[in-house]
Formats: sequence, structure tokens, C-alpha cells
Amino acid sequence: MSVDGIATGGKPSPSICMSPMHESIDAAHRRFRDIPPTGSGSDSWTLRIVRQDDETLAVRRDVAEPGRRAVDLGAMVTVARGGGVGYAATSDMGDDGLRGAYERAAQWALHATRRGTENAELPQPRSGEYRSPIARAWVTQPYAEKVDRLISLSQSMGGDARIADRSASLWWTRVESSISGSAGGLVSQVFDYLVPMAAVTASDENDTQTRTFGGHAYARQGGLEVLDEVDFWSCGSRLREQALELLAAPNCPSGSLPLVLAPDQMILQIHESIGHPLELDRILGDERNYAGGSFVTPDMFGSYRYGSAQLNITFDPTCDGELASYAYDDAGQAAEPVALIRDGVLLRPLGGAVSQRRAGLPGAATARASSWNRPPIDRMANLNLEPGNADFASLLAEVDDGVYMETNRSWSIDDSRDKFQFGCEYGRRIRGGRLAEVVKNPSYRGRSATFWRSLELVGSAATLQVLGTPFCGKGEPNQIMRVGHAAPACRFRAVDVFGGE
Repeated sequence: MSVDGIATGGKPSPSICMSPMHESIDAAHRRFRDIPPTGSGSDSWTLRIVRQDDETLAVRRDVAEPGRRAVDLGAMVTVARGGGVGYAATSDMGDDGLRGAYERAAQWALHATRRGTENAELPQPRSGEYRSPIARAWVTQPYAEKVDRLISLSQSMGGDARIADRSASLWWTRVESSISGSAGGLVSQVFDYLVPMAAVTASDENDTQTRTFGGHAYARQGGLEVLDEVDFWSCGSRLREQALELLAAPNCPSGSLPLVLAPDQMILQIHESIGHPLELDRILGDERNYAGGSFVTPDMFGSYRYGSAQLNITFDPTCDGELASYAYDDAGQAAEPVALIRDGVLLRPLGGAVSQRRAGLPGAATARASSWNRPPIDRMANLNLEPGNADFASLLAEVDDGVYMETNRSWSIDDSRDKFQFGCEYGRRIRGGRLAEVVKNPSYRGRSATFWRSLELVGSAATLQVLGTPFCGKGEPNQIMRVGHAAPACRFRAVDVFGGE
């Protein structure tokens, strides 16, 4: 692992990800086939190699902060032997390092067998490739130009004495991941991720309020074109004005009211009260001592009414540019779209091949690992709410008195992913079918299935946004994973809404 600062200059950012690693990674896969020792012919194995390159640029109060780069490379060996499965990781890509990882993984597989774990099979990877769609590569724009644009964005958020802080940043990552297996398959995938972030804080003697560019929700796969697609460079003055509006705004009202949620809050609602409850390993009890279980039980699939007939949730790893798009999961299994909830009825969980076999349920290709030194576990990927037919005006039209909310700023949900309480950055009253005055500290609470059954109107494709988060945590040891969510604006009836007083 290496980390260093970046000096400013007029030359393009050095291509830290474009070093001749492809050849050496391919060679490592070829070399590994000669490593399993004589007599191990009954073993099945996989080798997953991951290289990750990160670059972060940040500006605060119009001043560039030190840039950061990081490069990480390593391998995970998984071995099935004697009815058990074991794994071991190494950053030593030489023959000795890979051989040592194989031997440790084989020993762990035997330990698993002796401890009476169930007879396990190791999924073997298919063969294929994937690459993020890119129109303008990150490395094609000089470092100084990127920083200058961030400074300009920071400046556009200032100009008022009440602005106490402002910042803008870009986080770019390239991940090269490949997995081969004893059955001969080889999957190679290259992902380019870009996360733009901006925030402005306004303060007076009575209050402090912060407005952000969707938190980190505008994270996508792709190149520099992503920044134009999400209007990142023009967000500064809007965020400043909204932060100032919040200072003077009354608190959100309390009561059982109609609620309209913007897409950048809908993704948090989907993530916490649908995505995590449907992870199959969590349903089977694997997360209970860390992040909790799920109110969902195996017998619910095929019949349980999770929400109203307006609720249609799809796992779709094929969406161009969405943060968690891929062709194969980290067990090498081919990924394709599947319906998880259709017309409000729960159909299937989010579980990879191993969990599907354990539970006897169909799932999806969602075995994912955050790095070379973590094993794949059941994770959300692209989890999308399918759009309806209502334009934004129609979402408001029938609401005499309600609240509209944007951008999550706080969340709390119980250890069975049932009861929740979420707070947002920005709210508006809805009066007579139209947006009215700004309200601050807007919050709401409920129970997962009860809340989704109150879904009464889903926005059209014109209201849909492709969003995501790079910071979904799960597992022991912890894995921070990228997750995509595409969602339209939605309206819910009779929600418990409250403010900051």
C-alpha cells in the first residue's frame, strides 16, 4: 500500500492506474495453476486479484488541500477441501506468497470440516469481461484544472458573512478485479468510480445549517462526463441560498401528514428498509452480532406484502453508469436483472450462490467483496425502485397540507431493520398542491413494511435519478462497499413527520 501527496502543476494527472499491471496480473493467474501441490487434485480453488487506485482532490474555503493518492494490490485464495472451504489473502504476488496463501486456505478448509460446518461447495467463476463506460477519462484533465474548478465552485458558495464553511472535492477510484478458478474460468472487470461532493454551512447567532450536494449520493461509474451529467459545477449558488434559507426557516411541523420524498432521500429509504433486510446472509443470522438481523424470514418470499401495489424493486447490475454495475459478482457468477418486489409482493432475497444453497431460495449474483483481503458476502448492488407515471406536479397536486424533503442527514434503524427514524437537510411545506415555504430540521419515522404500504404515488422517469453511496458498511471484519440506487420522487400518505422542537 502506498500513499503520497500530489504537487500542483499544469501537466495531466499521472496515470497511476495505467502502469503495465494487466500483464503481470494475467501472468499471476497463469502461474497460480502450477502452485497447488501434488495430491491436491480433489481440491477446487479460486484466485481473486484486486488492484485499486485512488485519487482525492479537495478544496476548503477556496484553498486547495493536499491531494492524496493510494495504490493497493493483493490476492485472495479460496480452497474447498474435505467438505470445507477456507480462504487466505496475501499482498505478495510472487510464487512464494501465492503458495503460502493456498496452503493456509487449504488448512482453514480442513479446520472448517473438523468443526462440523455444513458440506460446502466453492462456486467456480464463469469467463467474461466488464468495463465501466467512460467518455472522458479522469487522467485526461490536468490536475491544476481540476483544482481550479473546485476553487471556483467553493467561491460560488461564499459571498455572505453568514457562510461559516464551504468545501468541494472529487474522489476518483479505479478497481481492476479478476478471478480465476480450478475449472478454468477467468473473469476480468475494470471499474472507474467518481464521487463529487460539496457542502456549505451557514450560521448566525441562533442556528447553524448545512446544505450538501446530495451528501455523497451523486456517485457513479464513468469519467469526467459524470460531473456535467449531474450539474456538479453549477450547484454552488443553490446550496448557499438554501443554507441561508434554512437559517431563517421555521421548524418542520409535527403530525401525521402526506410526505413527498426527493430521490436523494428515497435512496436512503430503499437502502436501509429494503436492501439490508433482504440480504440473505442477514436473514440466515450471519450479521446478528454486528449489524443486526432482519424482520424478513425465509417463509415470506412469494407471498408477503412488503408495500403497496406501487412498489416495484429490481436488482439490476446492468445500468450504464450506476455505481454498482458489473457483469459478474466477486464469486465469478454472471449477474442479470431480477425482480425482488413486484406490485408490492416480496419475491426473492439478495443472496449469492453460497447463501442460496444454504437457504434453498433463489437469489441474485450479489456475492461482493470490498478488497482483495475480504471474502465475498451477500451485499446490495444496484437496487432500484422502478418509476411510475406521475410527474412531479402530480405528486403534489392532491396534497392540501404536507411536507416535501430532500437529502438525508441522519438515520437510525433498529437491529431487525424494522423501526426507523430519518432526518433530512431541506424541507418545504406543501399547501394546496404546491410547494410553499422552506422548513428546517425535517424528519420522519415509521416501520419498514408499514411505511412502504403507505406508498401511494411513484414519480415518472422524468423524476428518476441515478444515485448511490460509496460507504455501505457490513460484515466482520468490516467491508465498506459501493452501492447504487436509482429512484424517482415518491409520495406517501399519513407519515409521522416532526421537526427540531
